[in-house]
Amino acid sequence: MSERHTTSTQRLAHALLNSPGDTDTITRRAVEEYCARLSGSSTRTAADIPIDLANYLNKLALHAYKTTDEDIQTLRQAGYSEDAIFELTLSAALGAGMGRLERGLSALKGEQG
Repeated sequence: MSERHTTSTQRLAHALLNSPGDTDTITRRAVEEYCARLSGSSTRTAADIPIDLANYLNKLALHAYKTTDEDIQTLRQAGYSEDAIFELTLSAALGAGMGRLERGLSALKGEQG
């Protein structure tokens, strides 16, 4: 990845994970780390995730196309606001994408993962 893309990606991740929001920054970072690990990152530790989020995050990180309105409704019933669900979904997508990117770059370098 070029330096320009690396810098842009770091700024995006920092803004998403550290800006004020409906969810606290610790939870957003944990979601990002958890989904990065699910998606193949070998350098991340799997963070502790509240059980009411785990099923959604597993589905989102591994089979995003299978998410349904029912999954969102389950999170609403667990007390998550629309904004919180949006923030957590973005954090999960960031983690999953970065995990796959890390795994892909390692493969290009011939590293074992």
